[in-house]
Amino acid sequence: SSRGPKTNNSTRNFKMKTLLIASTALVATAGMAFADITMTGHAAAGFHSGLVDKSTLPGDDADAAEGIYSNAGVDFTMSGATDNGISFSASVNIDAGMEVDTGDFELDGKDGGTAGLGSVSMTGAFGTLTFDDAGIDNLYNGDFTAADVSYSTTVGAISLSVAHDTSGAADANSMSAGYAASGMTFTLAASEAAAGTSSSLKVAYALNDSVSVTGKTDQVAGAESVQTITASTTLNGVSVALSSANNSTWDVDLGYTAGAYALTYGVDETDGWTATATSALGGGATFAAGVDSNDSMYAGV
Repeated sequence: SSRGPKTNNSTRNFKMKTLLIASTALVATAGMAFADITMTGHAAAGFHSGLVDKSTLPGDDADAAEGIYSNAGVDFTMSGATDNGISFSASVNIDAGMEVDTGDFELDGKDGGTAGLGSVSMTGAFGTLTFDDAGIDNLYNGDFTAADVSYSTTVGAISLSVAHDTSGAADANSMSAGYAASGMTFTLAASEAAAGTSSSLKVAYALNDSVSVTGKTDQVAGAESVQTITASTTLNGVSVALSSANNSTWDVDLGYTAGAYALTYGVDETDGWTATATSALGGGATFAAGVDSNDSMYAGV
């Protein structure tokens, strides 16, 4: 026929449906580009003995019996941005199993395996506003009451942060300020307390790439101020840090790193000491072991 081949109606309809599906997929993909969800995981297992048991009542420091620890967790982080340039993020985590704190030689106890909400934050030209119910460390002392909301910003070369706990605790409010120039950093932190205001001022100076000196004065409300001097150096994988305060306390910390292996040793004025060893096994896995003067130990991956 001079009019050419005929087009079947069912073929035409199929092509139109395919086009609609493809267009819808493109729109959905474009929308997804404005928000990201990242998932990460972690797991650990090993042996422990004599660790301080923090799973008991608050304030108890009973040594835990020897046993094993094993735990795993999944963390979800969501991030995105509004049309006017305000970025936001939120996190959710699920952890289960027996957990240990290798840094403090403590047994944290069992995690219930339930989902927990982390912080929700918004950042823009105004700064960063963070919400996390009882999950924000006091800016002066992490052992003080945790805050629920915080705000951070910069004014010129000065960084500023404030945190507030809505429970009405005596140490509900805290703040910090920082400034850096010509190899020197200044950090001021303060918090309310029942006896008044606690504050600290820290000055650090880097003499070169391997040697630094730090001076700090700390005034806890209702107590005498404490001044501390710390000097540290690192050379050819060997690190040394010496610290001394006017309240007759001192610390000596040594470290050695060679390839995938790292060793540390620390001792203080009470003759209490800790020794740790770590080794990277590849594939994201690390072997870690530690022992201290209280006959506490852990070893695992």
